[in-house]
Amino acid sequence: MAIHVHRPENTPQAPAHDTRAPRRKAPASPSPAVRVAGLTRVFDGRPVLDNLGLDVGTGEFVALLGHGGRGESTLLRVLAGLDREVTGTVLVARRRALALPAPRPGQPWRKVWRSVLPGPPGRTERAASERLLAEVGLTHRAAARLRALTDLEARRLALAQALAYDPGLLLLDDPFATLDPAARTAALHLVGDVWRRRGCAVLLATRDVEEALLLADRVLVLDEGAIAYEAAVPMGRPRDVTDRRFAELRGRLLARLGAPTSPGRHGNASGPGGGPGGGPGGRPADDTDDGPADGTGRSAPLP
Repeated sequence: MAIHVHRPENTPQAPAHDTRAPRRKAPASPSPAVRVAGLTRVFDGRPVLDNLGLDVGTGEFVALLGHGGRGESTLLRVLAGLDREVTGTVLVARRRALALPAPRPGQPWRKVWRSVLPGPPGRTERAASERLLAEVGLTHRAAARLRALTDLEARRLALAQALAYDPGLLLLDDPFATLDPAARTAALHLVGDVWRRRGCAVLLATRDVEEALLLADRVLVLDEGAIAYEAAVPMGRPRDVTDRRFAELRGRLLARLGAPTSPGRHGNASGPGGGPGGGPGGRPADDTDDGPADGTGRSAPLP
C-alpha cells in the first residue's frame, strides 16, 4: 500500500550559465483532494473494497451512495488514515478530517466550548472555539453542558470539531442519519453553507439519494466494493426536488440501488422528507456495518 499526502513540488531552476529567457509554462492544475487506485480492503476473507478507483477534485463535493455495509464507512476511514490494512495507492490532502454523526466523546458535564478544539483547553482557545461554534450556528450553546445538547446540536458540534483542523478534505459519514425531517433540512443547509464558505473538498457517505442530489456535484454508487455508477448533477443551487431533472436523476440512482423509484414525500422543496426505499428520502433499508468502527465510534478528526 502507498498512502501519501500532497506536497508542493519544487520547481527546477535553470543552470547559472544559461542566459536564455525561461520558457513560459502553463499553470499547473491543482492536485486533487483524493486520488485512489487499486484500493482493496479485506475483512475475514471478504473484500469490502475491491480494486476501487476514485478521484475527488479540489473544492469538489462528491456524494457516495450505498446500502450500508458496502464499504462506504471503510473508504472514509482509509482516506482519514484510520485504516491502513489495505493494498493499493491512496493520495489524500494533507489536511483532512472525518466527522461522524456524534461529537468526540467527552465528559457529559463538560461545557460545549471546551469540547471543540483537540487537547486540553486554555484561556487563549476560547475565542477560537467560539468562532467555530458561530460557524455551525451553535454560539448560543457555548456555555451549555454536553449532556444538554439535542441530536441536531450534537451534529453541529461534531462538524465544528472537524473544522477545527481547517481541512482541505472533509469526510462526512452519514451525518444526517436518524434526524427528524426539520432537523435534517437544517443540517443539509449547514453542510452546504460550510462547503461554499470554506471551499474544501467534501466526500459525503450517505444512503439517502435526495441528500446526495441536494448537495453534491457528483454522485457515486458503491456496490461490491467498487464504484458501480457515477452521475454528474448538472443543476445550480439551491436545488428543487420538484425539478424534472432532479426527479430523473433520483429515479436512475434509486434503480441502481434496487429501491422503489416513485416520488418521495417532502416537507418542502429544499430539503428531504419521508420517501420510499425503506427510509426517508429514498434511503434503502439496510443497517449492516461494512467493517469495524474506530475505538470510540465517534468523530475522528486528523491533524
